[in-house]
Amino acid sequence: MKICLVTSFPPSRDALNEYGYHIASELQRIPGIELTILGDEFSPVQPELDGFSVSRCWKFNSLNNPWRLLRAIKQQKPDVVWFNLGFASFGGTPSSAFMGIATPALARMVGFYTHVTLHQLMETVNLDDAGVRFPLLYQWGGVLATHLVLFANSVSVMLPAYRSVLVEKYGRGSVYVRRHGIFSARPEYPDLALRGNPEHRILAFGKWGTYKRLEPMIEAFKEVARGIPDARLIIAGTDHPKTPGYLQSIREKVASRSDIIFTGYIAEEDIPQLFQSSSVAVLPYTSSAGSSGIAHLACTYGVPIVASDIPDFRRLADEEGLAIDFFPPGKINELARHLTSLLQNRDRQIEMAMQNVSAALRMSMPEIIRQYLRTFELRRELEQMRSLSSLRKIPRWMPLRDLLVRRNARKTLLRSEANNGPPSVAALASGSESAHVVYMATPAPAGSKHRRTGTE
Repeated sequence: MKICLVTSFPPSRDALNEYGYHIASELQRIPGIELTILGDEFSPVQPELDGFSVSRCWKFNSLNNPWRLLRAIKQQKPDVVWFNLGFASFGGTPSSAFMGIATPALARMVGFYTHVTLHQLMETVNLDDAGVRFPLLYQWGGVLATHLVLFANSVSVMLPAYRSVLVEKYGRGSVYVRRHGIFSARPEYPDLALRGNPEHRILAFGKWGTYKRLEPMIEAFKEVARGIPDARLIIAGTDHPKTPGYLQSIREKVASRSDIIFTGYIAEEDIPQLFQSSSVAVLPYTSSAGSSGIAHLACTYGVPIVASDIPDFRRLADEEGLAIDFFPPGKINELARHLTSLLQNRDRQIEMAMQNVSAALRMSMPEIIRQYLRTFELRRELEQMRSLSSLRKIPRWMPLRDLLVRRNARKTLLRSEANNGPPSVAALASGSESAHVVYMATPAPAGSKHRRTGTE
């Protein structure tokens, strides 16, 4: 199977580059997959990562992205064009973002099978937190953009609630629920000897400045430090693209404190040490823009989580079994109280760490990728069967009709037998243990409830 993966990709540091990297890494390990990454241009230019075939054919904030991507896709002639994106993946301006989000629909229109992994919904984004100047215009544009996304052959979202929004509000498209997954083949057992020895490290990680702000975290930490002198606040990550200079302004305000440490951008190889040495990961957000990658990184290394009590984090705790200690958003005293209580309770730290590792075991990246590939293969085989069925409708008196039917049937059979990866249509339809439930966003009859249908 030949796949083109459209994503920001390292060494680029744009949004979702880490997730794109881990998708690509898993695909590279699977026999029979030929992968080309259609990545974003970035500066300064650096060498590409070893072992990946990367074509830098689009650029953040460019209005030409759809045409450049379509040209690259036509050159590659893939079986699947897989888009890893959010609504702002292609640009920080409304026009560039909108043009980019239309690309999956355009790719389908010219004859390619397109799949979108959609990391957020406009309906769940707090536009005030995101710094949007014209929220009503953005809401209208977001509805139109979502309709465009649903023109793709299929779409994956990361929380069942997101799928419910698409079904109930838009009522069309093939929508699957795919967990975010952890960024590795398996989680790492937490190295508890590193935590609280000799200091408790409180980790705040992300792109800061919009709905992720540090002022409440720093004020809460000052209270924590009074009761736990060996506590340290580790602020990792970079500015959000919409708030350049934000981290520098915060650094200047706390320059006199040696117990608040700014690490800047964290390279992939440094992530394990960062999390393994952290006693707790804090997500002090005022709203959310999707299934949290930071929360899943914390699970990978068995780190307890303290997070704002907002709907997306509640869903992660309820639906994926993550151990999260919730505090009311914006309540500095409550955040300080929860952190202090957790850092003084070693047994609770261990309990939460083990619960998060257990949750991570159920959503490893190889398993998530296998689910995607099963869907791609199933839909490809269904298309082949539809093609064969259409040939059978040709009148028998037409010349070469029987020859064409036999030839297509033989090709379909050979392709199915040659496929040693994802299960065949027959295996999927049989409800075997390897089959996974898929959520198809087909409108339900009036007055009825939406329900799960089909197998993947």
